[in-house]
Amino acid sequence: MLTQPLFIGSEIYRGSSYGKKHPLRVPRVSTVMDLSRALGWLPPAQFVNSPRAKPKALEIWHSPDYVAALQAAEDAQHVSAETRARHRIGTLDNPVFPEMFRRPATSAGGAMLAGELLADGGVVYSPAGGTHHGFPDRAGGFCYLNDPVLAMLSLRRQGVQRIAYVDIDAHHPDGVEHGFAGDPDTIMVSVHEEGLWPRTGAVEDDASGSAFNLPVPRGLNDTEMALILDRLILPVVTAHRPDAIVLQCGADAVEEDPLSHLSLSNNAHLRVLRALRPLAPRLLVLGGGGYNPWSVGRLWTSVWGELAGHEAPDRLPPEAEAVLRALSFEGNRHGRNPPEHWFTTLTDTPREGAIGDELRTRLDMLTARLKASY
Repeated sequence: MLTQPLFIGSEIYRGSSYGKKHPLRVPRVSTVMDLSRALGWLPPAQFVNSPRAKPKALEIWHSPDYVAALQAAEDAQHVSAETRARHRIGTLDNPVFPEMFRRPATSAGGAMLAGELLADGGVVYSPAGGTHHGFPDRAGGFCYLNDPVLAMLSLRRQGVQRIAYVDIDAHHPDGVEHGFAGDPDTIMVSVHEEGLWPRTGAVEDDASGSAFNLPVPRGLNDTEMALILDRLILPVVTAHRPDAIVLQCGADAVEEDPLSHLSLSNNAHLRVLRALRPLAPRLLVLGGGGYNPWSVGRLWTSVWGELAGHEAPDRLPPEAEAVLRALSFEGNRHGRNPPEHWFTTLTDTPREGAIGDELRTRLDMLTARLKASY
């Protein structure tokens, strides 16, 4: 069993970008690494350099033709119209860029390594992970490979049977749901913005009984997320009695994200994390979406602090503050006049509010399903 939480990262994310106009032009994992080190939270003994998954290893879920197409596209920096149509690479969402195979293969390698490291129990954090839209034969939603699926299959190879996958990204994890639909040993809970791409995950969708989908209205606040945690996430996970929990902790559900319309503070994510941690002997926490560099850096560093047992300071020390002040967000309104607290703190002010009737109704539906299932 791991004696301390481990952080899986890589320098490949520092210089890699999907392109100057793509939402993933912003630094994310490198910011978390730098900020954690500036705070003294990431000693060498807890940092694991992510391996790059070999093509053959990816074929445990992805098709050989697709893996080969990704490699060929990286080598040629071009795709044919046929490849674009079949595999959905070389599109605006899933562009050709210099590390388009090596970068996702690194996050996939980290996820599969996490499964091995967790064989006997413990906690692993891989903020580069969480690419939950990848399908066996195609890319989707900025995701070329599906590292959550690969991580869970890695856990299975270690003899871990019952897995709970919890996803609090603003987008529905369509690729993960596809990967484990109907698997009685895997349960999925997804809280995602209603009507947001990929526009899947309706409350009525049950994926043969293995998924609890909760689409939420725009403006979801911390009070509502606390209710979701108490009435849906914790009851489902507790009833499943998992041997391992995989938490996808997408930062795009935070209010300042430019691609979604939810109003959470980063306290909501940390509250979910704290509540889930004692419910299984193995915990893997992944990143996911998040397209405001300050929101992502502050939230994901806070997640690592929580896992590693560190308390966030009221004001960041100068070295950590310098990491956040060095960020920029060109071409977006959030980057014009960032508020001072984005530079000086990790934790947001809570964003409490009223609980909507529509949310209560959907929770009632899912609660009834849960009672009928267990």
